[in-house]
Amino acid sequence: METSKPARLNALTGLRCFAAINIVLFHFSNPHWFGFLAPVIDAGYLSVSYFILLSGFVLAYNYNARARAGELDRVRFWKARFARIYPIYLLSLLLGLYTLGREYRSHTHGMFWAGLALTPLLLQGWIPAIATFINTPAWTMSAEAFYYAIFPWVARWKRPERVAPHLAKMAGVWMLGMIPGALYMAFNPDGIAHPTRWSYGPWLWALKYTPYAHVASFIFGVMLASLDEIVERKSPLRLWLGLGGFAGIYGVLLLGPQVPYAIMHDGLLMPLFGCIVLGLAGENLLATVLGVRPLVFVGEASYCLYLLHFNLWKLLHHSHLLDWLRLGRFDPWISYMTLIALALAALHLVEKPAQRQLRKWMGA
Repeated sequence: METSKPARLNALTGLRCFAAINIVLFHFSNPHWFGFLAPVIDAGYLSVSYFILLSGFVLAYNYNARARAGELDRVRFWKARFARIYPIYLLSLLLGLYTLGREYRSHTHGMFWAGLALTPLLLQGWIPAIATFINTPAWTMSAEAFYYAIFPWVARWKRPERVAPHLAKMAGVWMLGMIPGALYMAFNPDGIAHPTRWSYGPWLWALKYTPYAHVASFIFGVMLASLDEIVERKSPLRLWLGLGGFAGIYGVLLLGPQVPYAIMHDGLLMPLFGCIVLGLAGENLLATVLGVRPLVFVGEASYCLYLLHFNLWKLLHHSHLLDWLRLGRFDPWISYMTLIALALAALHLVEKPAQRQLRKWMGA
Protein backbone atom coordinates (compact mmCIF):
# COMPACT_ATOMS: atom_id res chain seq x y z
CA MET A 1 0.00 0.00 0.00
CA GLU A 2 1.34 3.46 -0.91
CA THR A 3 2.45 5.58 2.01
CA SER A 4 0.62 8.85 2.65
CA LYS A 5 2.21 12.22 1.92
CA PRO A 6 3.55 13.97 5.05
CA ALA A 7 2.00 17.22 6.26
CA ARG A 8 3.43 20.55 5.10
CA LEU A 9 5.88 22.27 7.43
CA ASN A 10 4.98 25.90 6.79
CA ALA A 11 7.32 27.35 9.42
CA LEU A 12 10.34 25.93 7.61
CA THR A 13 9.11 27.54 4.40
CA GLY A 14 8.66 30.80 6.29
CA LEU A 15 12.24 30.66 7.55
CA ARG A 16 13.43 30.07 3.99
CA CYS A 17 12.09 33.55 3.25
CA PHE A 18 14.48 35.11 5.76
CA ALA A 19 17.38 32.86 4.75
CA ALA A 20 17.09 33.78 1.06
CA ILE A 21 16.74 37.50 1.82
CA ASN A 22 19.76 37.24 4.11
CA ILE A 23 21.84 35.94 1.20
CA VAL A 24 20.73 38.89 -0.94
CA LEU A 25 21.74 41.29 1.83
CA PHE A 26 25.02 39.45 2.31
CA HIS A 27 25.91 40.01 -1.34
CA PHE A 28 24.48 43.49 -1.80
CA SER A 29 24.38 45.52 1.40
CA ASN A 30 26.47 46.96 4.19
CA PRO A 31 25.84 44.83 7.31
CA HIS A 32 26.22 47.91 9.53
CA TRP A 33 22.97 49.26 8.13
CA PHE A 34 21.12 46.64 10.18
CA GLY A 35 22.18 47.40 13.74
CA PHE A 36 22.03 44.39 16.03
CA LEU A 37 21.44 42.15 13.01
CA ALA A 38 24.79 43.13 11.48
CA PRO A 39 26.51 39.86 12.54
CA VAL A 40 23.71 37.87 10.88
CA ILE A 41 23.99 39.78 7.59
CA ASP A 42 27.79 39.65 7.63
CA ALA A 43 27.62 35.87 7.94
CA GLY A 44 24.89 35.50 5.31
CA TYR A 45 26.85 32.70 3.64
CA LEU A 46 25.64 30.50 6.51
CA SER A 47 22.17 30.61 4.99
CA VAL A 48 23.55 28.39 2.21
CA SER A 49 24.75 25.87 4.80
CA TYR A 50 21.28 25.96 6.32
CA PHE A 51 19.66 25.41 2.91
CA ILE A 52 21.86 22.35 2.27
CA LEU A 53 21.01 20.83 5.65
CA LEU A 54 17.33 21.69 5.18
CA SER A 55 17.37 20.05 1.74
CA GLY A 56 18.44 16.76 3.29
CA PHE A 57 15.81 17.08 6.00
CA VAL A 58 12.93 17.92 3.66
CA LEU A 59 13.77 15.15 1.19
CA ALA A 60 14.00 12.62 3.99
CA TYR A 61 10.83 13.94 5.63
CA ASN A 62 8.95 13.41 2.38
CA TYR A 63 10.57 10.24 1.03
CA ASN A 64 12.04 8.19 3.89
CA ALA A 65 8.87 6.18 4.50
CA ARG A 66 8.59 5.26 0.83
CA ALA A 67 12.28 4.40 0.59
CA ARG A 68 12.15 2.12 3.63
CA ALA A 69 9.03 0.44 2.26
CA GLY A 70 10.74 -0.17 -1.09
CA GLU A 71 8.29 2.16 -2.87
CA LEU A 72 10.73 4.87 -3.96
CA ASP A 73 11.34 4.67 -7.70
CA ARG A 74 14.86 6.08 -8.08
CA VAL A 75 14.54 7.09 -11.72
CA ARG A 76 11.21 8.78 -11.14
CA PHE A 77 12.64 10.56 -8.09
CA TRP A 78 15.58 11.89 -10.13
CA LYS A 79 13.26 13.04 -12.89
CA ALA A 80 11.10 14.86 -10.35
CA ARG A 81 14.13 16.61 -8.84
CA PHE A 82 15.38 17.61 -12.29
CA ALA A 83 11.96 19.06 -13.13
CA ARG A 84 12.01 20.94 -9.83
CA ILE A 85 15.42 22.60 -10.10
CA TYR A 86 16.39 22.88 -13.74
CA PRO A 87 13.96 25.46 -15.22
CA ILE A 88 15.03 28.21 -12.81
CA TYR A 89 18.63 27.04 -12.96
CA LEU A 90 18.58 27.41 -16.74
CA LEU A 91 16.92 30.82 -16.45
CA SER A 92 19.67 31.94 -14.06
CA LEU A 93 22.31 30.93 -16.61
CA LEU A 94 20.53 32.75 -19.42
CA LEU A 95 20.45 35.88 -17.27
CA GLY A 96 24.20 35.50 -16.80
CA LEU A 97 25.17 35.25 -20.47
CA TYR A 98 26.21 38.90 -20.41
CA THR A 99 29.14 37.85 -18.14
CA LEU A 100 30.72 35.53 -20.72
CA GLY A 101 33.22 38.17 -21.82
CA ARG A 102 34.35 38.72 -18.26
CA GLU A 103 34.53 34.97 -17.65
CA TYR A 104 36.68 34.55 -20.77
CA ARG A 105 39.13 37.21 -19.58
CA SER A 106 39.36 35.86 -16.03
CA HIS A 107 40.03 32.19 -16.86
CA THR A 108 42.46 30.21 -18.93
CA HIS A 109 41.04 29.05 -22.25
CA GLY A 110 40.74 25.50 -20.88
CA MET A 111 38.89 26.58 -17.76
CA PHE A 112 36.59 28.86 -19.76
CA TRP A 113 35.52 26.08 -22.11
CA ALA A 114 35.21 23.66 -19.18
CA GLY A 115 32.91 26.15 -17.44
CA LEU A 116 30.87 26.60 -20.60
CA ALA A 117 30.45 22.82 -20.98
CA LEU A 118 30.02 21.76 -17.35
CA THR A 119 27.81 24.55 -15.97
CA PRO A 120 24.66 23.56 -17.93
CA LEU A 121 25.29 19.96 -16.77
CA LEU A 122 25.35 20.95 -13.07
CA LEU A 123 28.97 19.80 -12.80
CA GLN A 124 30.90 23.06 -12.47
CA GLY A 125 31.06 22.87 -8.68
CA TRP A 126 33.50 19.97 -8.81
CA ILE A 127 36.20 22.31 -10.17
CA PRO A 128 36.71 25.22 -7.74
CA ALA A 129 38.10 27.58 -10.39
CA ILE A 130 34.82 27.53 -12.33
CA ALA A 131 32.36 26.83 -9.50
CA THR A 132 30.83 30.31 -9.79
CA PHE A 133 30.88 30.41 -13.60
CA ILE A 134 28.16 32.66 -15.13
CA ASN A 135 26.08 32.68 -11.92
CA THR A 136 27.83 32.90 -8.56
CA PRO A 137 25.18 31.13 -6.40
CA ALA A 138 24.69 28.31 -8.94
CA TRP A 139 27.58 26.28 -7.50
CA THR A 140 25.17 24.96 -4.90
CA MET A 141 23.18 23.20 -7.59
CA SER A 142 26.20 21.05 -8.46
CA ALA A 143 26.19 19.99 -4.82
CA GLU A 144 22.44 19.44 -4.73
CA ALA A 145 22.53 17.38 -7.94
CA PHE A 146 25.10 15.08 -6.34
CA TYR A 147 23.09 14.83 -3.13
CA TYR A 148 19.95 13.99 -5.11
CA ALA A 149 21.91 11.25 -6.87
CA ILE A 150 22.88 9.53 -3.62
CA PHE A 151 19.69 10.22 -1.68
CA PRO A 152 17.69 7.08 -2.66
CA TRP A 153 20.34 4.92 -0.98
CA VAL A 154 20.79 7.19 2.04
CA ALA A 155 17.01 7.28 2.56
CA ARG A 156 16.88 3.52 3.01
CA TRP A 157 18.67 3.69 6.35
CA LYS A 158 16.31 2.16 8.89
CA ARG A 159 14.35 4.26 11.33
CA PRO A 160 16.26 4.57 14.65
CA GLU A 161 14.75 2.79 17.62
CA ARG A 162 16.51 4.81 20.31
CA VAL A 163 17.50 8.47 20.49
CA ALA A 164 20.94 8.19 22.13
CA PRO A 165 22.64 5.99 19.50
CA HIS A 166 21.17 8.09 16.71
CA LEU A 167 22.42 11.29 18.32
CA ALA A 168 25.87 9.71 18.60
CA LYS A 169 25.85 8.96 14.87
CA MET A 170 24.75 12.49 14.09
CA ALA A 171 27.58 13.81 16.28
CA GLY A 172 29.96 11.69 14.22
CA VAL A 173 28.66 13.20 10.98
CA TRP A 174 29.00 16.66 12.50
CA MET A 175 32.64 16.02 13.37
CA LEU A 176 33.30 14.65 9.88
CA GLY A 177 31.78 17.82 8.48
CA MET A 178 34.31 19.94 10.35
CA ILE A 179 37.31 17.99 9.07
CA PRO A 180 37.70 19.97 5.79
CA GLY A 181 37.76 23.29 7.67
CA ALA A 182 40.05 21.91 10.37
CA LEU A 183 42.50 20.60 7.76
CA TYR A 184 42.48 23.98 6.06
CA MET A 185 43.31 25.68 9.35
CA ALA A 186 46.03 23.15 10.17
CA PHE A 187 47.87 23.30 6.83
CA ASN A 188 46.91 26.82 5.65
CA PRO A 189 47.52 25.82 1.99
CA ASP A 190 46.72 29.30 0.63
CA GLY A 191 49.01 31.09 3.06
CA ILE A 192 46.22 33.40 4.31
CA ALA A 193 46.87 34.43 7.90
CA HIS A 194 43.25 35.08 8.87
CA PRO A 195 40.74 33.98 6.18
CA THR A 196 37.48 35.95 6.01
CA ARG A 197 34.49 36.14 3.67
CA TRP A 198 36.61 38.37 1.40
CA SER A 199 39.61 36.05 1.18
CA TYR A 200 40.59 34.30 -2.03
CA GLY A 201 42.62 31.14 -2.53
CA PRO A 202 42.17 27.97 -4.60
CA TRP A 203 41.97 25.75 -1.54
CA LEU A 204 39.58 28.11 0.19
CA TRP A 205 37.39 28.04 -2.92
CA ALA A 206 37.42 24.24 -2.76
CA LEU A 207 36.30 24.45 0.87
CA LYS A 208 33.53 26.92 0.05
CA TYR A 209 32.15 25.67 -3.26
CA THR A 210 32.73 21.96 -3.87
CA PRO A 211 30.05 19.31 -3.18
CA TYR A 212 32.28 17.06 -1.07
CA ALA A 213 32.93 19.87 1.42
CA HIS A 214 29.21 20.10 2.25
CA VAL A 215 27.99 16.52 1.98
CA ALA A 216 28.07 16.09 5.77
CA SER A 217 25.49 18.88 6.16
CA PHE A 218 23.15 17.12 3.74
CA ILE A 219 23.60 13.75 5.49
CA PHE A 220 23.05 15.45 8.86
CA GLY A 221 19.76 16.82 7.52
CA VAL A 222 18.67 13.37 6.37
CA MET A 223 19.47 11.92 9.80
CA LEU A 224 17.66 14.82 11.44
CA ALA A 225 14.45 13.74 9.71
CA SER A 226 14.77 10.34 11.41
CA LEU A 227 15.16 12.09 14.75
CA ASP A 228 12.10 14.17 13.89
CA GLU A 229 10.09 10.95 13.66
CA ILE A 230 10.94 10.12 17.27
CA VAL A 231 10.13 13.46 18.92
CA GLU A 232 6.43 14.17 19.41
CA ARG A 233 5.17 16.95 17.17
CA LYS A 234 3.57 18.82 20.11
CA SER A 235 6.43 18.22 22.54
CA PRO A 236 7.45 21.40 24.46
CA LEU A 237 11.02 20.30 23.83
CA ARG A 238 10.71 21.44 20.23
CA LEU A 239 9.98 25.04 21.21
CA TRP A 240 13.02 25.16 23.47
CA LEU A 241 15.19 23.54 20.82
CA GLY A 242 14.10 26.15 18.28
CA LEU A 243 14.64 29.10 20.61
CA GLY A 244 17.97 27.67 21.75
CA GLY A 245 19.07 27.16 18.16
CA PHE A 246 18.37 30.78 17.20
CA ALA A 247 19.99 32.12 20.39
CA GLY A 248 23.00 29.86 19.99
CA ILE A 249 23.65 30.91 16.40
CA TYR A 250 23.33 34.59 17.26
CA GLY A 251 25.72 34.11 20.19
CA VAL A 252 28.30 32.43 17.97
CA LEU A 253 27.99 35.16 15.34
CA LEU A 254 28.56 37.83 18.00
CA LEU A 255 32.01 36.33 18.53
CA GLY A 256 32.89 37.46 15.00
CA PRO A 257 36.48 36.72 13.93
CA GLN A 258 37.17 34.85 17.17
CA VAL A 259 35.53 31.86 15.44
CA PRO A 260 37.69 30.72 12.49
CA TYR A 261 35.97 31.30 9.14
CA ALA A 262 37.12 27.93 7.80
CA ILE A 263 35.09 25.93 10.32
CA MET A 264 32.26 28.43 10.58
CA HIS A 265 31.56 28.26 6.85
CA ASP A 266 29.66 25.01 6.98
CA GLY A 267 30.32 22.46 9.70
CA LEU A 268 30.27 24.23 13.03
CA LEU A 269 26.62 25.26 13.26
CA MET A 270 25.03 21.99 12.11
CA PRO A 271 23.62 21.07 15.57
CA LEU A 272 22.15 24.56 16.05
CA PHE A 273 20.57 24.48 12.60
CA GLY A 274 19.21 21.07 13.55
CA CYS A 275 17.64 22.48 16.72
CA ILE A 276 15.92 25.19 14.67
CA VAL A 277 14.57 22.69 12.14
CA LEU A 278 13.21 20.39 14.86
CA GLY A 279 11.64 23.37 16.60
CA LEU A 280 9.92 24.67 13.49
CA ALA A 281 8.79 21.19 12.47
CA GLY A 282 6.72 21.02 15.65
CA GLU A 283 3.45 22.55 16.76
CA ASN A 284 4.34 25.49 18.96
CA LEU A 285 4.33 29.28 19.14
CA LEU A 286 7.61 29.66 17.24
CA ALA A 287 6.35 27.50 14.37
CA THR A 288 3.09 29.47 14.30
CA VAL A 289 4.89 32.81 14.06
CA LEU A 290 7.18 31.72 11.23
CA GLY A 291 4.38 29.85 9.47
CA VAL A 292 2.22 32.90 8.79
CA ARG A 293 0.98 33.17 5.21
CA PRO A 294 3.03 36.20 4.02
CA LEU A 295 6.29 34.52 5.04
CA VAL A 296 5.26 31.22 3.48
CA PHE A 297 4.19 33.03 0.31
CA VAL A 298 7.63 34.58 -0.14
CA GLY A 299 9.39 31.51 1.24
CA GLU A 300 7.98 29.40 -1.58
CA ALA A 301 9.94 31.63 -3.97
CA SER A 302 13.18 31.34 -1.97
CA TYR A 303 14.78 29.03 -4.54
CA CYS A 304 14.03 31.53 -7.31
CA LEU A 305 15.26 34.43 -5.20
CA TYR A 306 18.46 32.64 -4.26
CA LEU A 307 19.36 31.47 -7.74
CA LEU A 308 18.31 34.56 -9.68
CA HIS A 309 19.22 37.42 -7.36
CA PHE A 310 22.88 37.79 -8.27
CA ASN A 311 22.49 38.21 -12.02
CA LEU A 312 19.23 40.13 -11.69
CA TRP A 313 20.92 42.64 -9.39
CA LYS A 314 23.79 43.10 -11.82
CA LEU A 315 21.44 43.53 -14.77
CA LEU A 316 19.22 45.94 -12.86
CA HIS A 317 22.13 48.20 -11.94
CA HIS A 318 24.18 47.91 -15.12
CA SER A 319 21.11 48.95 -17.10
CA HIS A 320 20.57 52.04 -14.87
CA LEU A 321 16.86 51.25 -15.09
CA LEU A 322 16.12 52.66 -11.66
CA ASP A 323 17.78 55.95 -12.53
CA TRP A 324 15.83 56.11 -15.78
CA LEU A 325 12.61 55.58 -13.81
CA ARG A 326 13.76 58.21 -11.27
CA LEU A 327 13.73 55.61 -8.51
CA GLY A 328 17.46 55.58 -7.82
CA ARG A 329 17.07 57.62 -4.63
CA PHE A 330 15.16 54.72 -3.10
CA ASP A 331 17.99 52.28 -3.74
CA PRO A 332 18.98 49.74 -2.47
CA TRP A 333 15.60 49.13 -0.83
CA ILE A 334 13.71 49.38 -4.11
CA SER A 335 16.14 46.84 -5.57
CA TYR A 336 15.46 44.39 -2.76
CA MET A 337 11.73 44.66 -3.29
CA THR A 338 12.19 44.30 -7.05
CA LEU A 339 14.19 41.11 -6.60
CA ILE A 340 11.51 39.60 -4.37
CA ALA A 341 8.78 40.56 -6.85
CA LEU A 342 10.73 39.07 -9.76
CA ALA A 343 11.37 35.88 -7.76
CA LEU A 344 7.65 35.51 -7.11
CA ALA A 345 6.96 36.08 -10.80
CA ALA A 346 9.55 33.48 -11.75
CA LEU A 347 7.97 30.99 -9.33
CA HIS A 348 4.48 31.31 -10.80
CA LEU A 349 5.31 32.04 -14.44
CA VAL A 350 8.37 29.84 -14.99
CA GLU A 351 9.14 27.35 -12.24
CA LYS A 352 5.71 25.87 -11.57
CA PRO A 353 4.48 25.69 -15.21
CA ALA A 354 7.80 24.29 -16.42
CA GLN A 355 7.91 21.78 -13.59
CA ARG A 356 4.42 20.51 -14.40
CA GLN A 357 5.27 20.21 -18.10
CA LEU A 358 8.57 18.46 -17.53
CA ARG A 359 7.04 15.99 -15.09
CA LYS A 360 4.37 15.24 -17.64
CA TRP A 361 6.88 14.71 -20.46
CA MET A 362 9.24 12.60 -18.35
CA GLY A 363 6.61 10.64 -16.45
CA ALA A 364 7.94 11.84 -13.11
